[in-house]
Order: sequence, then structure tokens, then C-alpha cells
Amino acid sequence: MLEELDIRNLGPIREATIAPAAGMTAITGETGAGKSMLLSAIRLVSGGAAESSRVSAGADEAWAQAIFALSDDAVASEHSGDTNDAGSGDADSGFTGAAAAVAKAHDAGVDPEDGELFLSRTVRASGRSRAVLGGKSVPRSVLGAIAGELVTIHGQTDQLKIAASSRQREFLDRVAGDEAELAAYRKAWDALAAMDERLERLRSQESSARQQADYLRESIDRINRIDPQPGEDEELKARRERIENAADIAQGVGSALGALDASQVDVDAADGASAVELINHAVTSLRAIRVGGTFSEQADRLESINADLGDVVFALSQELGDEGSVEDLDQINGRIHELGDLARRWGPTLADVLAWRDKAAFDLEDLDASPEKVAELESERQTLYDAALAAADVLSAARVAAAADLGARVTEELGSLAMLGASLEVRVTPRDKADDPLGPYGRDDIAFLFTPFEGSPQLPMGKSASGGELSRLMLALELVAADTRGGADQTFIFDEVDAGVGGKAAVELGKRLARLARSAQVIVVTHLAQVASWADAQFVVTKELPDADDDDLGVVTTIAEVNGETRVHEIARMLSGSESEASLDHARELLSDSRLTLPLAGAGAAGD
Repeated sequence: MLEELDIRNLGPIREATIAPAAGMTAITGETGAGKSMLLSAIRLVSGGAAESSRVSAGADEAWAQAIFALSDDAVASEHSGDTNDAGSGDADSGFTGAAAAVAKAHDAGVDPEDGELFLSRTVRASGRSRAVLGGKSVPRSVLGAIAGELVTIHGQTDQLKIAASSRQREFLDRVAGDEAELAAYRKAWDALAAMDERLERLRSQESSARQQADYLRESIDRINRIDPQPGEDEELKARRERIENAADIAQGVGSALGALDASQVDVDAADGASAVELINHAVTSLRAIRVGGTFSEQADRLESINADLGDVVFALSQELGDEGSVEDLDQINGRIHELGDLARRWGPTLADVLAWRDKAAFDLEDLDASPEKVAELESERQTLYDAALAAADVLSAARVAAAADLGARVTEELGSLAMLGASLEVRVTPRDKADDPLGPYGRDDIAFLFTPFEGSPQLPMGKSASGGELSRLMLALELVAADTRGGADQTFIFDEVDAGVGGKAAVELGKRLARLARSAQVIVVTHLAQVASWADAQFVVTKELPDADDDDLGVVTTIAEVNGETRVHEIARMLSGSESEASLDHARELLSDSRLTLPLAGAGAAGD
């Protein structure tokens, strides 16, 4: 909801603050008073084009700020998870209205403060404009994206946006309430699009990609052929070292065994007794002593030492004759060379080589554009396409049902808005399957076809109605949407909606604007008392001549809210151009009648 609009030095408006009502607000005033500047301010803070000519005479810059109050649910959405593609709107972020605005502000680095968002724009008389969100400078496109979720302007220039097929589809989806069907389709479509991208990449591989595939394939084959094992190179190097030092090992081990246990080697008796024999002799000598105590203990210790020596002798004896031959050394050196070459290319360790091979095998799948691989993916693609087409059919069915209801209900509303004979048809046409009809939002061509009067040809919206007729058509559309789905935290601004309307039709127009205001905030710029009388708040734009001391400033526009008798006088002026007792009585009666109980949201035409 637009809580406050502040304006400084914009056209004839030197300074103004407007706090619109939560329901319906009417902006009135004489023709040429400057009511259009209010829409200019809204467009500025919505990221519209900045024109230095709009800066008030004698001022350096113009400034406008809109403060939007957000619902608790919308603010809570800020903490419900990151939305990486919030900029893409409802379909991708999953949020709508104020919740989507909060998500987009969060993506821009700004979060609501006390449940409010501040959007402002400065336009310099010479130089560039500046867009600010919550005190932080941002691109004006960010203001546009956020304001687009909060404000909908139905003015002469803004109406043409609905002529775009994408806007019509978005509107129909909002009325249809087909979020679940659309989400299911988008999931299927994303999977299909990802497969199409993968196939395209395979089919359009350049020479470098094919060379990379050949390199990976040859490298994997080479590694598999050599079949390295983790740590194998270190084991082989240890074996090579033993073979290269075989003579020294044999001599050293043999000599050690001869000294420890002569029975293990072929040694001459002249070499003397071995260590084992000498220890056994010592043990026997100590055991021969008949006195116990220390002699027995020392004999036990010597036997323990002899057992350890036995283990050493056994271990050394296993090393004799295990050094390998020269032929073994040649094979080992050849294997070490092969493993070393692998480690230099894809190492540094053999474990790294094996890890590289496994990853290369995975990468090769995407680089390998073999006919078999392409055929396999094309088969998967057909399955994904069939699933997306089925989801598109479900979405189309929801749209077709909603389109028929929307057209009938809007046509009914138009009859009460001084547009007898006018009608709207919402046409949902499936694209030809032969042309691969699927797109990001389904398989439907959606067109809003408007007939402004009986006998008129049926033409696309935007090409078949005047500004006033189109404004009333948009009011009818928004009424049906609000009755069906609620106001979606929106602020609707209507300009020229009362063009060519008078009498009873003007009363019905005001009544319907007030009905829309029950579920959304409505601001209407009007010259009809029958419309303004339904408003919850009314602001009058007045053109005043400057004081003699400020004659160089030109005409000045002021904006003030009117209440009580002041409002009665404004309504009287709008009715007859005068403030006679008769016109004042008429104004009081009109204001009183405009406060009758409104029909419930979702009811048929007022007065039924």
C-alpha cells in the first residue's frame, strides 16, 4: 500500500505530501491545475524516464519519494529463503505482489525497515537522475522492478502495456490461480531446456572440443593399460634398491648370522662359537650352580635374550637369496619408468593419476558426440518433451476455463460502465504441435480481444479503444481479478477512467472503484463528483498565482486534503462549477448516498 507520496520542485508543485487512504483516494481539481504531476511523481519513483524539463523553474533539482507499507506476510517472506532469480517475477521466485517486491529489494541489498520500503528519485535540472532504495543508490531499473510489483497505473500511456501478449498471459494466470499447474510445467520445461542445451553442445562441438575428447580418451586408455596401483612406485623403488645392493646385503647378513648362529650359514669351525651357543653355554653354567637367587635370575634373563636373538636370526635368514636377478631389475626399472611418466603427466602421486582418470571419464561423456551417445540423449529428450507437453495441456485447460469466465464477467461489468454493447473475449489458442509449440510459459497464444461497441470489429486490446474506454476496461478486468483472487497487495492508479462518462454511469463507475478498494488500494484522478464522492479520502489540486515577491516562480500548484464541509464545497464545485446552497445540498446528498453498503467482494454488478 502506498502510505505516503512526497514531492519537491516537480513542475508547478513546489512541495506536497499526500497520504492516500487504505481504500479509495480521489485526486480532484480544475483542468490544468497539475493533477498529472502526481502521476509523473509515481512514474519517477517507478523508474520512469527522467526529464530535466520537469524540474520547477529556479530549482536545482526535483525529488519524489514513495513510502510503501508492507503486510506482515510480505515482510516474513524475506526470511523464507533466498530467491536467486527474484528479478524474474512471480513465475521464478514463487512470490507475487508485495512479497515479490520484498524479494527483489533483498536482492538489491535492501530490506524493509519497520515494514516499509522507501523508493525515491532525484532529477537534476542539469545532469543525470539518481534512484535510491531505502537510502541506497540503485539502478532505476531496480525501482521499476519493485514498484511494478506494488503499483499498477492505468493511464492513457500506461494502458498499452496490457497490449503485450506476455502481460495478458500474466493477467489470465493471476485470475486463473494456476500457480501449481504453471510451476509443474516450468519444472518440466526447465528439464527439457537443459537437455536441449546439452544436445546442442554435443552437436555443435568445434574442433578443439573433439581434440579434447580424443586427448581424454587416449589418456584414459594409457592409464588403464599401465594399471597403476596406489603406492606401487614406492614399493618398486624399495625392491630396486635391494637388488642394486644385493652383494653388500648377502655379505652383511651372512656375517651377522655366522656370528649369531653358525648353523644358519656354511662357516668354518675355526670361526669359533656363535653368540647363541655362547649364551646357551652361559645359561648351562649358571643353572649348574645349586645356589638359587641371583644366579637363577640371570640365567632367566640370558634365556630371554637368546629368544630375542632367535627372532633376529630367523628374520635375517629370510633375507638371504631374496634380492632378485638382473632380469628382475630390468623389469622393475621399466615399470618404475612407466609409473613415473604417469605421475609427471597427471600426478604428482599415483592416487592423483587414478583420480584424474575417473574425472576424465566423466568429462568425456559430455564431450563424446558419438552417434550412440546422441541417440541416447535424444531418447531421453523425447521422454522429457512428452512430460512437458502433458503438463502444458493441464495448464492450458486451466487457462481455457478461466478465460471463458473472465470474458463473460468483464463483459457484464462493461455494461454498467456506460459501455453497452462492449465485450471482451479472452482467447486461448494452442500453438501447432508440428512447430514444437512449447515455450517457457506453456503452449498457448493468449489474446484479449475487445469490442468497444456493438457492430464494431473485434480487435486486440490497445488498438480498439480510446483512453477512457481502455481505462474502464482495465477497471472491469481489475474488478474481476480482485473478486476472484483478491487485491494482491496492489495499489491501482486510474487516470481518465471517467472520460466520456456522466450521469448514472458515473455513479456506477465510482461504485465499482470503491468496490475494488475493498481488496486493494485505489487512487483515481477524476473530474466527476459522482466518482470522487465514493472515495475514503479526497485531495484537491489547486493552481495559484505566486506572491508579488516570487513572481519569477510562475504558477504554483498546491495539494491539500479536504474533509467535512471543505469536501462538500469541492464536490459542489465539481457538480455545478459553483458553491450555491442548491449545489451544496446536492453535494451533501451525493456524499451521503455514496456511503451506502457496498456489495460483497465477488458479487455481481452493483445494484443487482
